Amino acid sequence: MADRPDHPANAHLNAADESTGRRRFLGAAAGAALLSAGLTPPASAQAFPNKPITLIVPFPAGGVTDVQFRALAQIATKELGQPIVVSNRPGATGSLGPAQMAQTSPPDGYTLSVVSSAQFRMPHVSKVTWDPLRDFTWILGVTAYSFGVAVRTDAPWKTFADLVADAKANPGKLMMGTSGRGNVGHVTMERVSRITGMKMTLVPFKGAAEFMAALVGGHIDVVPDGGWGTMARAGRVRLLAMMTPNRLPSWPDVPTLKELGYDVSVLPMLLIAGPRGMDPAVVKTLHDALRKSMYDPAFQKVLDNDNQAAIYMDADTIRKYAAERYEEERKIVAEFGLAAPQ
Repeated sequence: MADRPDHPANAHLNAADESTGRRRFLGAAAGAALLSAGLTPPASAQAFPNKPITLIVPFPAGGVTDVQFRALAQIATKELGQPIVVSNRPGATGSLGPAQMAQTSPPDGYTLSVVSSAQFRMPHVSKVTWDPLRDFTWILGVTAYSFGVAVRTDAPWKTFADLVADAKANPGKLMMGTSGRGNVGHVTMERVSRITGMKMTLVPFKGAAEFMAALVGGHIDVVPDGGWGTMARAGRVRLLAMMTPNRLPSWPDVPTLKELGYDVSVLPMLLIAGPRGMDPAVVKTLHDALRKSMYDPAFQKVLDNDNQAAIYMDADTIRKYAAERYEEERKIVAEFGLAAPQ
């Protein structure tokens, strides 16, 4: 009968079974050999991710960006099934960490970085060996800073006009702290200074944790930057004006610079990128997990603490934003003479 295993009609099936059995045996033997040698199959043969991911935050620990992206990393860890470990690499107004990643990290998806608008300015400020328009694989846009002009609650200035008047009457006396020379807050105040004739002395810091401590400690007088949310809610700083396009719902009584007659507004994006040349499938895995995580209520609460909102951008939108920002930064550097001496 043809249903007997030894029937001639089933000879090819028997041969196939024997061949399959040999392959299974050899595969098992090879796997056992790898394990006995303390080895594992190559990472490329395993599903992504199969080990921890590093997320570079280019600002000091404890600042607004660090707190936000640690929260995002914690949520995305659950989505990806692997830890996302935050590595703080401050320097060069937030451009050092992303630049190091672009130049030295393999494009395997295991090293990512937060990227701020500083990345599009640095090539115009000094000679660099990386290109912000070509050396990154964009994953997604996450949020944007809410920049405002903050002073201590015991400061003598009740309005932005009061601050301007004092800075005009006493040129260079008031100390202004930002996260670096030429950052968005610094340039915005320089624009206002040109209009009003006021003059302040810049004191650059590595990030919000440092300049907010200096502000409440009385070492500087004013901060035109982000990261003031916690101190403002605690009643330790007063907001005189917002640099955002519109008033913030949580601070409806604080006018924008535009409302005060200055034609300036800023909304600096925070993006996540990897090195150039990443596998599109890996990019999609990271994008989907991070996008879901940025709308998690726990992350939304962290953003609310800093008066920020989730602002999603896909890779195509970021590329357009990057090109526009790059050109805008070129003009700003030229206008304010921010380029380093050659």
